[in-house]
Amino acid sequence: MRERQAGRERRRAQEFETFVAGAASRLLHTATLLTAEPLRPPGANPRAQRMLTAALARTYAQWERLRGEDPYDRTRRELAIGFAHEVWRHRRPRGGPLDRLTPQERLVLVLRLYEGVAEEQAAALLGLPVERVRAICNRSVATMRGTRGPTARWGPQRPLGATP
Repeated sequence: MRERQAGRERRRAQEFETFVAGAASRLLHTATLLTAEPLRPPGANPRAQRMLTAALARTYAQWERLRGEDPYDRTRRELAIGFAHEVWRHRRPRGGPLDRLTPQERLVLVLRLYEGVAEEQAAALLGLPVERVRAICNRSVATMRGTRGPTARWGPQRPLGATP
């Protein structure tokens, strides 16, 4: 009995290691975009690394119960949930490529455009109407293109031209 259980544990660990080897770099990039940390130099994204480690740990804990569910989708969902919970503790972006966006805008933009998640799936994941996800994505793209000013972050902003 113990041999059978040990064999299952080894197989589970091997399957998970194979998954991580194939998906970790893309998932880390996703986490780095979400946290708005710099992409370079290597190691400049400790929050993203912690978020990914936690998401992978939760995925591994559920590995036996995935039953046909894509582990990449599961881990991406865990990243999104972890990011949503963490955003309240760490509010200041750190100079990453998407640091002009609010956390919600970053999450929607990364899910929709970088990860290629359908509007309906993103809406279900975030608990928002599809139209709201579409509007947030459009607003985020406009901000990144520079056709819209930077998004208000954490409260009232001074009007343009006002002195501090």
